[in-house]
Amino acid sequence: MAAEDRAARIIRTVIDVLEPQFAVELWDGTRIGEADGPILAINDPMVVRQLALKPNIGSIVELWVSGQIDVKNGTLFDLVERGPKGKFKQKLKSLPKWQLLKDVPSLLLGRGKASNSGLGGKDPYVSGSNKEAITHHYDVSNAFYQLFLDDRMVYTCAYFTDWANTIDQAQADKLELICRKLRLQPGDRLLDIGCGWGAMLIYAAKHYGVTGTGVSLSEAQTALARERIKAEGLEDKITIHVKSYEHLEGQFDKISSIGMFEAVGIAHYDTYYSSVRRLLRPGGLYLHHAITRRMKRNKKTFGRKSAEHLALVKYIFPGGELDHLGMTVENLEGHGFEVHDVENLREHYGKTCRMWADRLHARFDEAIAEVGAPKARLWLLYLTGCALAFERGTVQINQTLASKRKRGLSAVPQTRADLYR
Repeated sequence: MAAEDRAARIIRTVIDVLEPQFAVELWDGTRIGEADGPILAINDPMVVRQLALKPNIGSIVELWVSGQIDVKNGTLFDLVERGPKGKFKQKLKSLPKWQLLKDVPSLLLGRGKASNSGLGGKDPYVSGSNKEAITHHYDVSNAFYQLFLDDRMVYTCAYFTDWANTIDQAQADKLELICRKLRLQPGDRLLDIGCGWGAMLIYAAKHYGVTGTGVSLSEAQTALARERIKAEGLEDKITIHVKSYEHLEGQFDKISSIGMFEAVGIAHYDTYYSSVRRLLRPGGLYLHHAITRRMKRNKKTFGRKSAEHLALVKYIFPGGELDHLGMTVENLEGHGFEVHDVENLREHYGKTCRMWADRLHARFDEAIAEVGAPKARLWLLYLTGCALAFERGTVQINQTLASKRKRGLSAVPQTRADLYR
């Protein structure tokens, strides 16, 4: 029996057991199942070979990015929503392994083309991102990010005061919420660590009269941020430095860190928190907006990296690492901060990422023209995966407000009524 026939037989056996609610289309056009919804297209019989040799998430990423597997008549979200009925792991255990093993050896010995995404990837894992790692993610192309972000180009969790709001409205509401939490006042010196395309600084300067300073390691983001600052006539109010927070001097009344902490790395937390404390005046407020993982039974278990996490840092965020909420509070208190508020925005980030993925899918041909098919496909997979992770509670995102500890009353009012007026 030819290798292609054996691969097809393996796929049919797996489908019979898993019973997905979507159709599967093979490389020769053969369709298995009903086609009234999304279709999983397996474009190369050697997909089975690669998954048999390396049955891990990295193989799935490579197969998707290379186009050897694809989705027709729908999106990745549609495919997930119409997945196998019942408990997936239990179904996997019920696969007829001996039957499958009869066909697998001939595939393993055959000569098949390996997936070639052209993306490479960073191995082994290192804690903390550097300038090269930041460039890898954020300097993909400003035009590419404009395809799916809001008009302000805010690449962090939006805030939906109404679930029906547009991404533009939700991002404006997020910036407004942060400004209120920081109790910004005219003349405040605001530092935004990891300032991206400058949206937070521009919003705070325009609406709250602050003097803003930003730091970033991305040359491409900073170039566009400076253009936007100039277009708003705020060159005398906002300055952005391409440097690490470690090398910044001076003191600030308020500091925001919105979606950059994930790049710091647990090995560098002491340096980070010490730097924030040094840069913040006594009594000043610090807004810490960061993704977290759930704490496990013990630190050793928490420290183990999941397959999904290792794939994420290999292909998307080299050096990225997440703490848990308890670790955030512990580090803040240990470095001389008083924690005032913690707000979990998990559902908001799930909706944000889903909207980004849908917007990228809608302009996918433009994305391919801008960055090439492999990178466009990788980002679509990444945004979809993030949306599902937040929606399912695998990860969380928290806004934590703290002040640099001092005696007496803090700068935070006795109630939070002003935040939600």
